[in-house]
This record gives sequence, C-alpha cells and structure tokens, in this order.
Amino acid sequence: MGSRLDTLLPAHGLLWDLGIAALTIAVVAMMLWWHARGRSRLQSSLHAASRQLDQLRAQDPLTGLMTRPEFELLLDRAALACDRGARQMALLYVGLDNFRPLNEAYGHQVGDALLLETGRRVKEMAGKRPFAARVGGDEFALLVAADVVGAGRAAGQLLQALQRAYRVDTLELQITASVGIAIYPDHGSRPRLLPHAALAMRNVKMGGGAGHALFDPSMGVNLREQVELLQDLRHAIERKQLELYYQPKIDARSLQVTAAEALLRWKHPQRGMVSPAVFIPLAERYGLIGSIGLWVIDEACRQAAQWRDRGLRMRMAINISGHQLRQDNLVLQLEAALNRHGIPPGRLTCEITESVAMEDTRVTRAAFERLGRAGLHISIDDFGTGHSSLAVLCRLPAAELKIDRAFVTDLATSAKARTIVQTIVQLAGTLKLRVVAEGVETEAQRDQLVALGCDELQGHLFAKPMTAASLAMWADTDDDGADAMFRPSLFEPTANAPLDS
Repeated sequence: MGSRLDTLLPAHGLLWDLGIAALTIAVVAMMLWWHARGRSRLQSSLHAASRQLDQLRAQDPLTGLMTRPEFELLLDRAALACDRGARQMALLYVGLDNFRPLNEAYGHQVGDALLLETGRRVKEMAGKRPFAARVGGDEFALLVAADVVGAGRAAGQLLQALQRAYRVDTLELQITASVGIAIYPDHGSRPRLLPHAALAMRNVKMGGGAGHALFDPSMGVNLREQVELLQDLRHAIERKQLELYYQPKIDARSLQVTAAEALLRWKHPQRGMVSPAVFIPLAERYGLIGSIGLWVIDEACRQAAQWRDRGLRMRMAINISGHQLRQDNLVLQLEAALNRHGIPPGRLTCEITESVAMEDTRVTRAAFERLGRAGLHISIDDFGTGHSSLAVLCRLPAAELKIDRAFVTDLATSAKARTIVQTIVQLAGTLKLRVVAEGVETEAQRDQLVALGCDELQGHLFAKPMTAASLAMWADTDDDGADAMFRPSLFEPTANAPLDS
C-alpha cells in the first residue's frame, strides 16, 4: 500500500505542477490582456488629449479666433491657391491704439471684454469664412481676397467698425486702431507677408494711429530709426537732454502777460531739436510718458519759483496727457512738486485736450474732480474740434476753454470759424469760464478775437516759445523796440490768478 502510494505521489506532484503552470500562464495572459487594454485606453486618452491640445492651439481661448500658428497654416494654403489661380490676396494686420494704458487704468477684466468685442467685430468682417485670427495681445489679422483697392476699402470698413463705442458694464469706451496691409504676391513671399503687414501697422501707429497704410519697403528703414530714437529717449532725462520752452499768454484787453505755457523740447546730441510731434507719441506708446511727465511737472514748478523770486509773477501752464490723467497718483505728484517749490495750486494750470476731457468715463471725471479739489486751475485745450458734450462739460471743474488754433487760423476768411469762436465764447460765458485763443499770428486775428470777447491770447504775434533765460531777458530789457508794452505785466498780479507767494 505504501509502495503504491509512493509510486503515485510523483504523478500527483506532476499534475500539481502542471496545474500551477497553467494557472500562472492564465494569470500572466490575463495581466497581459489588461495591460494591452490599459495601453489601448491610455493611447486613446493620449490621442484625445492631443486632439484637444491641437484644438486649443488652433483657437484663441478668449476670442475664439484662430491662433497665430493656425493662421500661418491658412496663409500657406491660401498662397498656394493664389499661385495656382494667378490671384491676389490681402492681409490686414490690426493693432489697437493705446490699449495698454486703458487696460492698466480699468483693469484686465475690462481689457479682456474689449478684446473679446474687438475679436467679434473682426470676425464679423471676415464673414462666413473663418479667416480671422488673434495674433498677439491686442493684435488681430484678417485675410481677404482683394487687390490694393479692395484691401483699402476693407481696411476702412474695419476701422469704422472698431471705432464704434464699446460698452462694458456701465462704461462707454472709445478706442481706435491701426491697420497695416500687405498684398500677396506683390509685397513678398508668403513667409514675409505677416511681418510686412505688421510693419505697415506699426508705421501707422508711429503717425498717431487711427488709420491704415499699405506696406512699403522704406518702412523698415523708418522703423529702425524710430527704434533707435526710442532707445535714446529712454535716457534723455538722465542725460539732461530735455528742456522746457515757454510761450506767454496775453490778456486780450490790457495786453499784459498773464501766464506762460511750458512746452517740452528734446535736444538730441546728434539729431538736434526733435519735434514733440515725433517723440511724444513714442513716449505715450512705449510707457515713457509717466517719467517724462513727472519731470515736466517738477521742472515747471521749479522755474515758476525761480521767476517768482526774481519778481516775475505769472501762472504756469503745463500739458497733461491722457495717460497721466488716468494715473491715481497724478494729484499727489502735482501737490508734491508745488509744495517742494512753494507754489500755490492756483498758480498752476493743467491743460488737458478736449478729446481726453470728453471721455465721459468714471476715471476721467474722477481725475478732474481730484484736480479741482486740489485747487488747480484746469484748462480744456484744443476746444471746438467736435468732441464736446455740454452735459459732460457742465460736470467738469474746468476754469477755461482754449480754442483750437484751426479756428483762429481761419478766422479772417471763414464765416463758419467766426461763428464757432463766437459760440464758444458765449458758451464759456454761460458756464463762467475764461476763453483763451491760441495760434494768433496776425493783428487782424487779434482784433477779431478781442471783439468776440476772448479773455487771453497766445501766438507768434506776441512771442514764440522761448527758453527760460530768453524770457527773463525779454522781461528785463529796457529796449523800447522789444515788446515793452508786455513787460510791466510780468511784475503785476492779474485779477484771475492770485500770484502772492
């Protein structure tokens, strides 16, 4: 019995081993099956994620427009189609003007809402075909099948669409755009089309924006020059290249000097005097206007104090940019400079252009109110150019209106200009505001402005902008031929500006 058992045990052991092996094989097979299935699921997940990523790369998450890489692929396909059919296409490159300061003033939520609405308007221009993209922070591109004439027409329509007021919550905002146009194949190979259109757009911005331009090879040279100028401008303050010139304002009846407007000049070591029309837009566009504006405030107050110590008592006028007006610390900067140099607030006039003043927004009105509470004298510059709203004007704590020089220039030849000046004077009288007319160059203009009731005059008829030293010499001279009739007023206070220190 025992021997039979002994002989059977090996057989049973063999069967046991075979069972274990089969079970192991089954388990391994199951594991491999689950692993293969898991790998398949993983690959499916990866493919799905990849497709989703591709979709995200192809579509801008804020506006829903194409992204730049996807738009580049579209340009490739469109260029091939143009080559096969010997056709033309136009690329419109759109950049919003002064979006950065607006975004900083109102916050990213308002900025994003503006970009979203801009994208919607650009997409609307593209029609049913999705040939529009957001190619940068505040830059968009639109592809149209058109020649030069058709592209110009499309750019004009796009600008009109973008200039309509933007409503964000309770705000009503206005913003302009610059559009650059490049035609394929006239303006280069496909890879150069987007850069050339962008270059044309930036040249429009350099000229003040709110327009469109066709690409020209010379633009590259101009842009390089602007970049070099910008680099020099960044160091202009520390290198003491900036200087204020001063143009007197004259009382219309007594012909006495009542004030001097500080006008910024840049004396470049190689280029000589650079026009403010060139470097001020650069400063505003690239964020330098804040530090330059702060320098102007301090230098004007310092000069006013120096003149006061010499007995020259005048109100000082400075220009405040839209960017400065939107800064919360503007009044603090002004008050600090006034206190530092011992100048009463009523002796300083802040000139703000009508277009900026009439931005009937919460931020603009609040800034005017802060300036008024600080006791500063506020002048609305370039008045009459069509931006005015009587309702807004009544709410602003302004002290004077400064008539735009275009109406003064046309005064002798245009009945319409005379009517506009007369209307402004009557409006100012109703609101108890003083009226200043700038750009006075002839005696006929002077006489008409006096007859119409202007309070102050400014222009080359009386004096061109001059250095502080030249103005002091002009005041001190005893030469009868050197505009002596204005000299006494430099030492006398005027009724409308307390000049005691």
